[in-house]
Amino acid sequence: MKRWFPFCAVALLSACNGDDAPTTTAISQVAPISVSFDEQRFRDDIKTLSSDKFEGRAPTTLGEKLTLDYLSAAFKEMGLSGAVNGHYLQAVPMVSYTASEHQQVNFAGIDLQYRKDIVLGSRHDNGQVSINDAPLVFVGYGINAPEYNWNDYQDIDMKGKIAVILVNDPGFAHPDEQKFNGKAMTYYGRWSYKFEEASRQGALGAIIIHDTKPASYPWSVVENSWTGPQQDLVLAKAQQDARVQVEGWITLDSAMRLFDQAGLSLSALVDRAADSALNVDLAQTASIKFANKADYADSYNVVATLAGSSQADEHIVFTAHWDHIGKDDSKEGDQIYNGALDNASGTAGILEIARQFAEQANAGHGLKRSLTFIATTGEEQGLLGSRYYAANPIYPIDKTVAVFNLDSTNIFGKTKDYTIVGKGQSELEMYLEQAAATQNRVTTAESNPASGGFFRSDHFSFAKLGVPAVFAGGGAEPLDEATAQYKAAMSDTMKGCYHNVCDHYRAEWDLSGALQDLAVYYQAAQLLGNNQHWPGYYAASEFHPLRPAK
Repeated sequence: MKRWFPFCAVALLSACNGDDAPTTTAISQVAPISVSFDEQRFRDDIKTLSSDKFEGRAPTTLGEKLTLDYLSAAFKEMGLSGAVNGHYLQAVPMVSYTASEHQQVNFAGIDLQYRKDIVLGSRHDNGQVSINDAPLVFVGYGINAPEYNWNDYQDIDMKGKIAVILVNDPGFAHPDEQKFNGKAMTYYGRWSYKFEEASRQGALGAIIIHDTKPASYPWSVVENSWTGPQQDLVLAKAQQDARVQVEGWITLDSAMRLFDQAGLSLSALVDRAADSALNVDLAQTASIKFANKADYADSYNVVATLAGSSQADEHIVFTAHWDHIGKDDSKEGDQIYNGALDNASGTAGILEIARQFAEQANAGHGLKRSLTFIATTGEEQGLLGSRYYAANPIYPIDKTVAVFNLDSTNIFGKTKDYTIVGKGQSELEMYLEQAAATQNRVTTAESNPASGGFFRSDHFSFAKLGVPAVFAGGGAEPLDEATAQYKAAMSDTMKGCYHNVCDHYRAEWDLSGALQDLAVYYQAAQLLGNNQHWPGYYAASEFHPLRPAK
């Protein structure tokens, strides 16, 4: 359904929202200072951070130390202040859980092979998981959402039972029936929510059925991302004890075998689960046994600030996660997940933006508001660094004006459009629209909203607290035919590289599109940094009650 806004919200020019609204003078009549981003410097940062020397930048490893040193030195050279009592590092207490590769797993009398059929772990310091004959219950999409009149756990006691859950949400299966948010995934479709809700329901375990299309990634991503050490924030004992004892993923083929053994049709139950809330006792049990180790160590966010002038206590934040998934010594051949695109490129992006703002400040063109740059840890493990900062902010959340997040920048050349993930959330997007218009680009929503991109990167940790936050960049329409041909070829080259060892730096990348996007973010922050407007969330957004648009 098309959404309409008052003219003042669309134009972002008039004072009809009151004294805090941006004025014509603040936004449109003062020409923003243009800057020229250094492509070679941007390239060099990507190349260095994603080099084999950095070992895939897993938290609490040598790769982290090298990354922290590199980023701290870069911010210091720019002249930005360390935000943590003069230092750049914010400690993030973390625990790494490592499930043994040797697992005994039997569902409904079927022995399942670790990695090939199933991936399991436990986020408990328990030494060993030992579950015998736990009842299996299919709980549809595993959603309890009163606002949608939906509860897949209705009238069932999950104590001692293992929930088997579909990925995504009912809107994906029937987008034309106005369920949830149609094709656009809600937070109820995210794996993190499903494990959280199963825990709230008192379940012993939670297993998600992987299906490539609704998950938006293949089984290889699960295998690569969910094996080996799994980091998490250190929780209070009561929170820890409330979590499911075992969580993980099962392949679609293995799930079909399980349901066949139960005398049920998985495909038929999938259809029923999309129509209405559903739970079905499979009348089958699971036995699971594996060793589990917990190691405690601090990881770190890197936080640097460029102080504003007259409104220095108000902060505009840039985020990008420095971490990736490290290396896997058990693999033959290439063992390092270099994470060049995801997310050395985004980290290099905030460095280049910070340099430009620092140079302008040194030239006497600083912003009224402060800029804070956060290179976060543990994003790949569930937005850990940004979640920790949001819960333990160095600068108060109610003084955080907005968040611009960079995650996997555009390596496919210039575009005619500019993608805002989850478009339509907040007034902050209007600043991006105006900045993109200076490049003759139009803003569009992402082409695959079913992937739930708005909930999958660090900006979401701030959105949950009401801070307008955006994740944007790239576009679907190449600038010209030559760029289209290059994009097609490079897309083929990069196919399957997400969370895989082939995500390494390539000298042939066309980074002109990434530089375009850095300029959009730069100009949007420049506009917002020199006025008194506090963007808010639109009424249709679930975050509207936290900081409403006026």
